[in-house]
Amino acid sequence: METTESVEISGTSEALDYRLLTKASDAFDLGNYDECIGILQQLENLKGKDNKTYHNQMVAKFFKGKCRNYMDLLKGLKELHKNETTRSPSTKTSNITTLSPVSPVPLYNMAVIYYHRHMYQTAIDTLQHVVDKIDSYDVNIIGMIGVLMLRLLQATNQPRKAYCFLEEILRHLSININTLAADECNAQDSSPRLEEKFSKPLKLLSLLTHVVNRKIIQVPEDGSPEFAALKAHQYYIMKDFQMAAKQLKKINVDSYMGGIYNHELNTLIANNMGVIHLRVRHYAIAANFFQNAINFDKHIASNLRSAELHDMSSAKSCEILYNLGIAMLHLRRPKEAFQCFLVPLKTYHSNPRLWFRIAESCIMEYEMKRSMDDKCRTNTETRSLFSNRIDYSQSSQSAAVPEPTMPFAALSLRNALTLTRFYMSQLYTPPSTDEINETTERQELSWQKTRDNNFCNPSGPVTKESFDTMLSSIYAAYSYVSLRLGDYVTALEMAEELLKMENLSDAHKMLAHMYAGEAFIMMDNLTEARPHLEPTFVSNLNTFDFETKDWQVKSLDAAQNVVRYNLAVALTLQGELEMARSLLNTCTHPIVSQKVFNLKKTQAAIVASALHQQTVPTRIV
Repeated sequence: METTESVEISGTSEALDYRLLTKASDAFDLGNYDECIGILQQLENLKGKDNKTYHNQMVAKFFKGKCRNYMDLLKGLKELHKNETTRSPSTKTSNITTLSPVSPVPLYNMAVIYYHRHMYQTAIDTLQHVVDKIDSYDVNIIGMIGVLMLRLLQATNQPRKAYCFLEEILRHLSININTLAADECNAQDSSPRLEEKFSKPLKLLSLLTHVVNRKIIQVPEDGSPEFAALKAHQYYIMKDFQMAAKQLKKINVDSYMGGIYNHELNTLIANNMGVIHLRVRHYAIAANFFQNAINFDKHIASNLRSAELHDMSSAKSCEILYNLGIAMLHLRRPKEAFQCFLVPLKTYHSNPRLWFRIAESCIMEYEMKRSMDDKCRTNTETRSLFSNRIDYSQSSQSAAVPEPTMPFAALSLRNALTLTRFYMSQLYTPPSTDEINETTERQELSWQKTRDNNFCNPSGPVTKESFDTMLSSIYAAYSYVSLRLGDYVTALEMAEELLKMENLSDAHKMLAHMYAGEAFIMMDNLTEARPHLEPTFVSNLNTFDFETKDWQVKSLDAAQNVVRYNLAVALTLQGELEMARSLLNTCTHPIVSQKVFNLKKTQAAIVASALHQQTVPTRIV
C-alpha cells in the first residue's frame, strides 16, 4: 500500500536515529508491525515525539489492525496536518516537537483513504494541496503523487485533465511517453531514481490515459492481466468488439492456467464482456454477464464494514447494476430495471441520465400493464376516445414512493430536466484551433485549467450533442407522462419545448406534434390541435430514424397510420364524421387496426344516437 512511503529517512539524523529508523522501516516492510512500533517508541524516547515518528506509529498500528480501522487513522492524519500547518518552523507543542519542512505524506495518505472509500472528489481536493508544491519534491514523491492523481482523474471520468496532468508529471520525471510504451521499457529505465513499485503503475496509467483520450499508442503485451485488460479497452474504443471479447477471454484462460483467481479480476472480465454484448445488442447475453459480475462482486461488497481498506475500492456494484438496468430495459423487463437503477441512484443521485432511465422503466411498466388490460377487456365494454388517462381514484400510490409508477416517472423526469438544464449551463466547449493562437492554446492545456464535461458519472464525459439528444428524450417522455396523468398544460409545454430543439430527430418531431395535438384536444381546443395532427409533415420524416428505435412504431408506414388515426379522432370530436371515416379507411397498419375498429364503433354509435334523437316525437308542453 502507498502508505509504506510514509517511512522517510532524513540525511541529517544522527547515526543512532538513522539505524533505528532503518530497522523500523525494514520491520514494517516485512510485516513485523509490533517490532516496528517498538523501535519507533525507542526512537521517540531518544529524540522526543515529532511529526514523523507520530505519523509512522499511526501507520504501523493501522497495518497491525489489518488495515480496517481507517477512521482512527484518518482522524490522526487530520490532526497531524492541522498541527503542521498552524505551527511555525521552530515552535513546540506540549505533545509534539515539529519539524521544519511540512511533509506531503499525511495529506497523501488521507487522499488514499478517500480514494478507497470512493470519495474521489474529496481525495482530489485533498491531494491538490500536495500537487501545488510538486516542484519541491524528489522523484519518488512525484511518482507516488502522480500515480494516485491519475487514478482519481480516471475514476472521475476526466480524461482530458488526466492527459494534461500526465504530461506535467512525465516532464518532472524526464520520461518520454514513446520510450515508456516500448515493450521492454518501464518508467524506472527512463528515470533510474524512480523506485520499482511506482514504475509499473505509472506506465499502466500513462498508457490508459492515452487510450481513453484516443491517442495513437501501442499497448505492449507483458503477460499481466492489467495490460491485457488495457489492450481489450483499446480494442473496445476502436469499436473492434470481437477482438476486445477475445482479449478478455484470453485473460480469463491465462489467469486460471497461471493460478490467478480473484473476485476482482472475475468481476472486471464479466462486466466488460457484458458491456461488449450490450454494445452489439445481445441484451440477454449481456444481462447474464452482468449478473455473473454482481455475483463475483458480492464476495467483495457483502462485508465492507470489516473489509480491509484497499478491498473497499474494488466494489463496483453500483456501476454493474447500472449496466444491468440498461440491459433489462432492452429486454422489456421494467420492474427488474427499476430495482437495478435504485441502487446506483443512492450514490449517483445527480446523474440526469440515471433519473431518465428510471422514468423509462416506469413508462414501460405502465405501457405493459395497459396492454394487458386492453387484452382482458370484453368487447361489450364501453370505451371512450381517450382512455389512456390514469384513474387516481383506483390508486393510492404516492409519487414519493420508489415504485415503477407514472407519478414516480413524473418526479424522475422533473429531476432529470432540472439537472440537465443546470449542467448545460456549465457545459464547457473547447475553442477551435482557428479561434485561438498557439500561446493561448498552450495555456489552456494546463491541467488545472482543463475541464471535462463529466456531469453524468459513472458514465463518461458528455458532449453538447449528447446533452441535446438527452434533453429531447426528456421533453418527449415528460410530455407523454403528463398526458397520462392529466396534466395537459405541462404536456403541451414540454411538447412545444421539444419542437424548439435544434437538430431534432424526425422521430422526436413526430412525437412532439402528437403530444401537442392530444394536449390541445384534451383542453377542448380543437382548432389549435388540427395543425399538429396534419399528416403532411410525416411524408418528410426519415424512415431510418424509425427502424433504429426500440419502439412499436418501427417504420414510416406505421408512423403515417398513427398520425392519420389521431387526426381522425380530432375530426370525430369536431363532428366531421365523413372526413374522419375516409381517413380511417386508409389506416391499415396492424399497429392501429384495433383502435380503428373501436373508433368506427364509436362513430356508428354517434350516428345512431343522432338518428334516434331525430325520430323521437316532440313532447307537447
